[in-house]
Amino acid sequence: MTWFSKPASIKGTLLALLLPAGITLMAVAWLVHGLLLDRMSRAFVETRLKDEVAFLEHQIRDSGGQLDTLQTGDYFQEVFHHAFAIHSPSRTLMSPESWAPLLMPLIASGSDGSVRVSGPGGDNLPSDILAYRDSFTVDGTPIVVVVSEDLDALQRSQSELHLWTAIVSLLLILLLVGVLWLGITLSMRPVVSLKATLKRLQDGEVSRIAVQAPEEFHPLVVQLNQLLDSLDQRLERSRDALANLSHSVKTPIAAVRQILEDEDRPLTHDLRQQMAARLSDIDRQLEAEMRRSRFAGPQVGKSAYPLKQARDLLWMLGRLYPAKSFEMSTLLTEERRWPIEEHDLNEVIGNLLDNAGKWSNAVVELGLEEDAEGLTITVEDDGPGAPADLLPSLGTRGVRLDEQTPGHGLGLAIAREITERYGGTLEFSPGTIGGLKARVHFPGNSGGSRQ
Repeated sequence: MTWFSKPASIKGTLLALLLPAGITLMAVAWLVHGLLLDRMSRAFVETRLKDEVAFLEHQIRDSGGQLDTLQTGDYFQEVFHHAFAIHSPSRTLMSPESWAPLLMPLIASGSDGSVRVSGPGGDNLPSDILAYRDSFTVDGTPIVVVVSEDLDALQRSQSELHLWTAIVSLLLILLLVGVLWLGITLSMRPVVSLKATLKRLQDGEVSRIAVQAPEEFHPLVVQLNQLLDSLDQRLERSRDALANLSHSVKTPIAAVRQILEDEDRPLTHDLRQQMAARLSDIDRQLEAEMRRSRFAGPQVGKSAYPLKQARDLLWMLGRLYPAKSFEMSTLLTEERRWPIEEHDLNEVIGNLLDNAGKWSNAVVELGLEEDAEGLTITVEDDGPGAPADLLPSLGTRGVRLDEQTPGHGLGLAIAREITERYGGTLEFSPGTIGGLKARVHFPGNSGGSRQ
């Protein structure tokens, strides 16, 4: 059974949570105030009654136990504001005398200290009193003193104070509602602004989200803008790929078509070779563009396990080049992840290893590192290497070291293109074991991420 329905807005959610909480806390504070007020009032009255009993005892001892001397000069009417009773074997003084039904049992009770007495009330008698009794002797004469307070009057005062506290609490609750409403409205202004910007983005009035978002919404705005950038980049890459593909295949197709449409020209062996070469060019171009179309580029929430993927690639290339040794050195653990899309990382490492495998004599070494500067992949081989003047241009589309080695230029170009999409760099230099060394560096993200 559902007791509460989910509010339709953040403002409604905050009000639904904060208002009941505020009202509940205010009600608890009001109840605690009543309990503390009653306890403090009783403690204060008991202290006063005890002090007045002590004062009466001091006066009685100074008078030598003569109670008659205490009545002169309307002493009690001027000094005491509580009902009292003083009893000795020869005389009993009481004020007011109407309280005798309540005070006389206390005199005869025989137990000293504070006591609360409830009566039927009426006939100028309170229904609830708090009294303090003390007994002592003066020159061998036993004397009992009782001083009491009308709790009905005290409770009426407390109830009035408690009522005013409730009124003030209600006013504070109304003020709390206003403050919460104002605070939530002001806090939600960035959300309203973001909503309006998203509407403008949907209508095509703006191309990016440019709002002064608070700290909590700043990552959201950044991620949305990155997503828009990624979509634009994908659209641009798709258009470039289609344009490149169209431009690359038009000429070979036109040449083949011209040969096939020329009925007066027989299909000699040379013409067949030319047609096969043209079709091979088309096939390579299609393969290259299809591979590029699978590149993802930076994706939020996408990551890869570099150690696992590197081991799989080393195993596969070891079967492809059985006469050569593929080795790896790294301090990464199996659980370490890099913020690179899995297929992209496979393309980078796989193309570099495949290039090294084709050119190496016997050994290919792979290194995976991470530090405060970012993520690094190094691949070295013990092959002939490359001329120093060609190193900066390696990996550029169309540049190949040897036309007799198929696919060599395409693989490095793909690795460089993927690396640049992640803001990284691909550099070539002479290797430490005699051949070529390729170094890929992805900046930022010190140490990747853990699972």
